[in-house]
Amino acid sequence: MEQRIAAPDGADIVVHSVGSGPGIVVVHGGGVTIGIYRRLANQLADRFAVHLYNRRGREDAGPRREPYTFEQDIDDLGAVLAHTGAGNVIGHSSGGFIALQAALRLPIERLALYDAAVGVEGIFPGGWLDDARAAAAAGDIPRAMALTSAGINTHSAAARLPLAVQIAMCRVFLRTPIGRMMGGLLASTLDESHQIRLAEGPAELWAGVRARVLLAYGAAGPQYYAPLNAALAAAIPDARVLPIPRSGHDGLNRAPGRVVEPIAAFFGEGAGDVGGVSGSTEDPEASRTSR
Repeated sequence: MEQRIAAPDGADIVVHSVGSGPGIVVVHGGGVTIGIYRRLANQLADRFAVHLYNRRGREDAGPRREPYTFEQDIDDLGAVLAHTGAGNVIGHSSGGFIALQAALRLPIERLALYDAAVGVEGIFPGGWLDDARAAAAAGDIPRAMALTSAGINTHSAAARLPLAVQIAMCRVFLRTPIGRMMGGLLASTLDESHQIRLAEGPAELWAGVRARVLLAYGAAGPQYYAPLNAALAAAIPDARVLPIPRSGHDGLNRAPGRVVEPIAAFFGEGAGDVGGVSGSTEDPEASRTSR
C-alpha cells in the first residue's frame, strides 16, 4: 500500500506499507533507497505493519533542505510516526543516527539500530572524510567512493589495497545498477557523515533516550561497532547490545533469519529473549540466537 502524507514543510512523503500488526517505521541508511529494504519488510510483514519511505533527495521524496542538517529527516520521521501511529523504529547506518537523535524528542517506544553510525568518543572513524568530500566536490566520484569505502570498511582486505587499485574497482562498481545509485547519492552521503562527525561526543549525550533500544551490529563487519555499541548501551537507560554472527553491514537489507528474528522478537512479545547483553563486547559466537 502506498500513501502520500504531508511533511512539516508541505512536501509529500510517500509511505510504502506492507503487512499488518504493530507498526514499524524503517529509516534507511545513506547512499541507498528503500528498494534494498523490501526483503526486510516482507520478512516482518506476517507479524508487523512495516512502513518504508525514502529520505529527501531520492526517487519519490521531496527536495532536501540546504545547507543539510538532520533536522529535516527528524521532522519527516515525526510525520510518518504520527500518520502511521507506529511507536517502533528500525534505523540502519546513518539512518540509525537519525533515529537515535529522533528518540530524544519523538514518541518512539522501541528502537532497533543496526550498525548505527554514531560518533562516540572517537570510536567511529572519520579521518577519511575530508579527502572524500574534496574528491566528490571536484567531481571525482570513483576516488571519493574508494576513500569512503576504505575509511568505513576497516575490516576489509580491499581497504588495504593501493588506492589506485581501489579506485579502479570503484569505477567498475559504478557501472552496476546499485553502484550508479550509490554514486549518485555519494555527495549527500558525505554530507550525512559530516553531520555525524559534528555531533561527535561522549556516549552520555544519549542518556536522555527513553525508548527501549536494541543495538545490533554485524559481527562480520567493521570491528569498531562492538566498542561503539557497548559505550552507547552503558549510557542509554534501557539498551542492550546484540552482535549478529556471520553478518556484515548489509545484513539488515539481506535480512536472513539470524538478523530478522531477534529484531522481530524485540518488537514482539518475546522482547525479553532477544539474546543481547547490556554493554557486552563478548565473543559474537557466544551470543548466537536460536533459529
